[in-house]
Amino acid sequence: MRVAVIGAGSWATALAVLLSRNGKEVTMWARRQQQIEEMLEYRENRSYLPGVSLPPQLRLTADLELALADAEAVVLGVPSHAVRETIKRVAGFLKPQQHRLIVNTAKGLEEGSFLRLSQVIASELPDVFRDKIVVLSGPSHAEEVGREIPTAVVAAAAKRETAEAAQDLFMSPAFRVYTNPDVVGVELGGALKNIIALCTGISDGLGFGDNTKAALMTRGLAEIARLGSSLGAQPLTFAGLAGVGDLIVTCTSLHSRNRRAGILIGQGKKLEEALAEIKMVVEGVRTCKVARSLAQNLGVSMPITEQAYQVLFAGADPREGVARLMQRGKTHEMEEVVLNQHW
Repeated sequence: MRVAVIGAGSWATALAVLLSRNGKEVTMWARRQQQIEEMLEYRENRSYLPGVSLPPQLRLTADLELALADAEAVVLGVPSHAVRETIKRVAGFLKPQQHRLIVNTAKGLEEGSFLRLSQVIASELPDVFRDKIVVLSGPSHAEEVGREIPTAVVAAAAKRETAEAAQDLFMSPAFRVYTNPDVVGVELGGALKNIIALCTGISDGLGFGDNTKAALMTRGLAEIARLGSSLGAQPLTFAGLAGVGDLIVTCTSLHSRNRRAGILIGQGKKLEEALAEIKMVVEGVRTCKVARSLAQNLGVSMPITEQAYQVLFAGADPREGVARLMQRGKTHEMEEVVLNQHW
């Protein structure tokens, strides 16, 4: 299969390398010609994925029409805030009979509209493409995928054959792909865990320990599932790769930009300073704004997300935010699961 990978950040590059190793004919598109020239010279994406060699057969271009010209599958590897603008450009070159699979790999929610990214993509494409959209998510750091460290992810689509087509495209000895029909749950799990990763990073930056991190991750998963269920997701999805799996890897690894940004904030840096030091997109920042508004609109309790919002955007002291979480009113751990159960 011929594949166009749209984007040239760390994750797009790792997937382009993976697909090339899988024997696919891959063309990777970058917005800047200068980046293309650097990658051609060094056969490495030194800006975003240093140390991973680009296979000689991987083609590189800054010409979007050329990248899409002979592709059967399109892999979107741009940040969440760039998905709408990018798919608008891509849409002008897509042909229903040729382009059989549209794979989104970004994790986030659109500001303003509150849409999941597959909904953003569908809104910009003719109806004929809607059954071709698939979401790829799960615990998968680009740095490890690029080095062929064993990884497992999930492909979610409205139609089983679409998810299975993505499964066939990406599967390799070091990259296992499961399928899942719960697009809502897979997308929300991948987006919302970034907020919790920011919080576990802040906890680390404050000097708190493993107990605190475990509490944040566990209760964070609970509020992710609450919001997800209110939007139609299947609760069991959050016990899988796109839920607890992605949460674990993002909250515990220094590969995680969200956790690293949180550590800097916990150490006393302002949000803008932390983002400048990370130098790459920290998806949890935008997602926190959207999730907080969405939760308020739906009447869903998300106390960790609320405190994250106060720290990130309202100037609240992180240590006081932790104190507010610890001193909330008493409740049953499984309050939303066992309302009818009595001791």
